[in-house]
Amino acid sequence: MNLKQKVHAKYSQLVSDKIDAFRDMISALSEDAQNDAKSSAGDKHETALSMMHLEQEKLNAKLAECLDQKTVLDKINPLIPGDKVVLGSLVLANGIYFYVSLALPKIAIEGTNILALSPQSPLGSKLVGNQLGGQVEINGTRYTIQDIL
Repeated sequence: MNLKQKVHAKYSQLVSDKIDAFRDMISALSEDAQNDAKSSAGDKHETALSMMHLEQEKLNAKLAECLDQKTVLDKINPLIPGDKVVLGSLVLANGIYFYVSLALPKIAIEGTNILALSPQSPLGSKLVGNQLGGQVEINGTRYTIQDIL
């Protein structure tokens, strides 16, 4: 498994873990709401149920966002090498690895730090379409593309 495949697998696992966590939280809230409905009555009960419902809506929105992220990652084939920066490219620029995919947390694989960035981000949008040796500048910093995996 090459570095790009490992990076893709790690980010896919990260998003899948988030999806599982949100589903577990939503399930727990639903159970709490059902148990609370059996045992309480009055204004405090209505307020508690309302708060649980709001929390459940927030979690559902976060779950939907994670499912969208998973859809994007599922569309990326990490086996396809590229000569241009596209969605799914692992780009080495100025000694930093950028995974052009989604805005996700930084990870480390075999001691190498990887920064995931969205193709819509300022740097991502400038990198997309460039080739090996291409240069982009953002916020006064010039990035030279050293490798595209």
